[in-house]
Amino acid sequence: MRVIFSFLILTIFWLLLSGIYKPLLLFLGAFSCFTVIWVLIRLEILDHEGLPIHLFPKALLSLWPWLIKEIFLSGLRVSKLIINPKMPITPKVDFIPATQSTDVGKATFANSITLTPGTLSIEIKKNYILVHALELKSINDLKGGEMDKKISEFERVL
Repeated sequence: MRVIFSFLILTIFWLLLSGIYKPLLLFLGAFSCFTVIWVLIRLEILDHEGLPIHLFPKALLSLWPWLIKEIFLSGLRVSKLIINPKMPITPKVDFIPATQSTDVGKATFANSITLTPGTLSIEIKKNYILVHALELKSINDLKGGEMDKKISEFERVL
């Protein structure tokens, strides 16, 4: 199942990026996709961690819409800071508690922080993530724990 799903994702991605549908290029694209899948199988990467198909429905329905909303709202806040002639930024580096129990959960939390404009995960240390933020409000929002809670809920599916 993972092999077929991976092949379909690669093929669709290749077709979208290529935009040229001549027989030779279609053959070369299919050959490339087969080669990549063969290498992934040989490296034993297509397991439940390498391609967690079981997480897609939960992520698609709950985590991604919420994260996209947060990214958009943060982008607006950062845009306002940049457009303001006085640039009232208050950069801060602080540790944010991470309640996730697995490395994948902590990495997901750190990546979610980094995806949000104005914040950057610097380092993961045990149960904390060192974060740089353009404004103190972002640090306070992260310390409020909403993102941590969402990622922890998502982690339970893992």
